[in-house]
Amino acid sequence: MIFLLQYFAKRLVSIILVLWVVASATFLLMHAIPGGPFTTEKVLPEAVLKNIEVRYKLNDPLWQQYVDYMGNLLRWDLGPSFKYEGETVNNIINRSFPISAQLGLYAILLALLVGIPAGIISALKQNEWPDNLAMFGATIGFSVPSFIMASLLMFVFALKLRWLPAAMWGTPQQAVLPTLALASLPMAFFARLVRSSMLEVMNQDYIRTAKAKGLSGNTVIWRHAVKNAIMPVVTYLGPLTASIMTGSFVVERIFAIPGLGQHFVTSIYNRDYTAILGITVFYSILLVLFNFIVDIAYAFIDPRIKYVEEKE
Repeated sequence: MIFLLQYFAKRLVSIILVLWVVASATFLLMHAIPGGPFTTEKVLPEAVLKNIEVRYKLNDPLWQQYVDYMGNLLRWDLGPSFKYEGETVNNIINRSFPISAQLGLYAILLALLVGIPAGIISALKQNEWPDNLAMFGATIGFSVPSFIMASLLMFVFALKLRWLPAAMWGTPQQAVLPTLALASLPMAFFARLVRSSMLEVMNQDYIRTAKAKGLSGNTVIWRHAVKNAIMPVVTYLGPLTASIMTGSFVVERIFAIPGLGQHFVTSIYNRDYTAILGITVFYSILLVLFNFIVDIAYAFIDPRIKYVEEKE
């Protein structure tokens, strides 16, 4: 138990350090960009601009702004949005993240439910037509960027065939096209990753030993081969989940989905410092959290991995 607590303590320290570095780097980079959140084509009167800077404390020295922001960050107070009157960054995240998370969950489930079986079948039918078909689809998923895939799906199924709505969010029909566009790349990646991993596992000595003991082919495949072949998928699943659930910037923009990704893009256009910082830190928290969950999941999937010191 002591060693387990030590492991958790080390991970907690590393997580705090990573978040501090991300927040500090983003803060400094935002202030290094020429201009400011209230720099517009229409020049504001100097008196008005000074009043705005005083209101948002932008006239304070940079180190003072940094200290104030870090203090507010510890209380999870991400501050007001500079571009949306009466809105706070916390409200923006609370309102938009559930939409991005829902879309991301759909895309992850679709990628897993299609990509993993496709990779397994492709490996078991190596160099046969199922393998060629699966790898052809995976190549398309890898080669076509998400914004091209989203535009193509919208053109075919929404504009030409008129089977599905072209944009917005709220109904199951509106979720189909963005889910397909967002899942295309991870689906292809899972298929190729599982295929290569399965081919490697099937040539291992313990697989040949299991076959020599008279175990059935299904038992060898599902109990021994598949369990070890999906380990690389678990590794990739952590950062992928954080990235997709936070929001795909391009897909949400194309389908006019009011998710976190679209707000992040808008905040960059508007130089909304607090929104950029808040969403970046929120994304970083999700990333390190899911990576931590993946590390813990290793111990359940592969008993050879231990995070505590065993007694001799």
